[in-house]
Amino acid sequence: MTDTNRLMQQDVMEYESRLKHLDKLLERAHQGVGKGTEHSEIRSSLESMKQERDRFSGLIDELRLKPLENWREEEIEMAGPMGIWDAMGQQLEKLVERIEH
Repeated sequence: MTDTNRLMQQDVMEYESRLKHLDKLLERAHQGVGKGTEHSEIRSSLESMKQERDRFSGLIDELRLKPLENWREEEIEMAGPMGIWDAMGQQLEKLVERIEH
């Protein structure tokens, strides 16, 4: 296995791990939010975050299918979605804290 292939697999595993974390946070938030009008803003935020989660999941799928020779160059140019994952995770954690407390 080449170093580039190993790096690619590590990145995919890291992205998948973050996706699982986001899924858990989304589930907790969905369980904690009520159905009343007082929670409509939270439900709207959750729906937006779910759409973003789905978009990032698609990016992971694209990364898995990307030809190895194109992967490294494109990843360097793109700088990876880690910053976006972190920001979304922080938003979800704050939302879950708000709902659960």
